[in-house]
Amino acid sequence: MRRLIAPAFLAVALVGQTGVAAAGERAALDALVRAYPDRLAGYDSTDLIWQDGTRMALSDGQPAKTFAEMLRHGSILDQLRLPYPAGTIHAAFGPDDDPGRVRNRAFFDKMYGDCWKGEVTQRLVPVVWLPRSWGRSIRITSINGVAERIAAVSGELDALPGVVKRYAYPPAGTYNCRTVADTGEPSMHSWGAAIDINAAHADYWLWHASGGIDAEHINRIPPEIVAVFERHGFIWGGKWSHYDTMHFEYRPELLDDQPAQGSIWISRAAGNGAPGR
Repeated sequence: MRRLIAPAFLAVALVGQTGVAAAGERAALDALVRAYPDRLAGYDSTDLIWQDGTRMALSDGQPAKTFAEMLRHGSILDQLRLPYPAGTIHAAFGPDDDPGRVRNRAFFDKMYGDCWKGEVTQRLVPVVWLPRSWGRSIRITSINGVAERIAAVSGELDALPGVVKRYAYPPAGTYNCRTVADTGEPSMHSWGAAIDINAAHADYWLWHASGGIDAEHINRIPPEIVAVFERHGFIWGGKWSHYDTMHFEYRPELLDDQPAQGSIWISRAAGNGAPGR
């Protein structure tokens, strides 16, 4: 009898782990749909469903990819796998603690446009950055209200003490149709949904590492600045093991703290109707 107990217990444990993983995926997908209500309708067992009826596969069928492979060929589920640690953090970073660096290109091209096809520039609008302190315009996407949110960030940063807000200007760039140095995949800047603040006070892992990640995580950006950005849906590159402390990008799905309210699940039978909750 004892020989049967262990396998049976293991089977139950594995089923439990699968259930926990599935629940985690649903919670992450719910947050994704909540983050972009004008664009996303819901999801089912295989696809993310857009408001226009477009379906995108959630998975690429390769759950065992390495993190390096996910950075270059991430699925929609891959880009949601790592939780982003909002607020003050005290734990050390692991070598692959890069929440937000995995981006599914098809998802963001559909959301903001393909910059190499000229689809992003027509959606950029000017925003005056720190009007009382710097007062010049930057260009940011109008999709998802990103421009309005970056304007709100600018206003709050401008109200901070001078010794703090000096880290936020002059900005080092917003829209830039380019790829990320170490992955070759599009930067969030290529979709017009990111900003780099004052590079003179910033640190970037490739500046301090010789072919790999430096043992010490370096940062000089005040937490007050990070807190303002996070309140408005922007994650910070300073919370990556491959740190980029000047970088902020609009990823509200990774900052979602709403309690579970029922899954935003669309059954196959329901077709493309209103999401069920």
